[in-house]
Amino acid sequence: MATMKAVGIPRELFWDTPVDRLDLQDNQRFIIERTLELGDEKTVEWLFSTYARTDIERVLRESKNLSPKSSRYWSLMLGK
Repeated sequence: MATMKAVGIPRELFWDTPVDRLDLQDNQRFIIERTLELGDEKTVEWLFSTYARTDIERVLRESKNLSPKSSRYWSLMLGK
């Protein structure tokens, strides 16, 4: 299976992770959760240009790792 290296990934959000080992597909949930939880406008723009809105909405709906505050905020922003 081909890997999808995390091109342009916001390194500042993944200070505790070797970014060169992240794969956009295999680590999708982790990348989306971390970006929704800690991202700024620039990193959130990257997120939405990298992943389909349906993938982001699914992670938001199923995530146990997002804080209640972030979960509510993104649910309101995405109309969910």
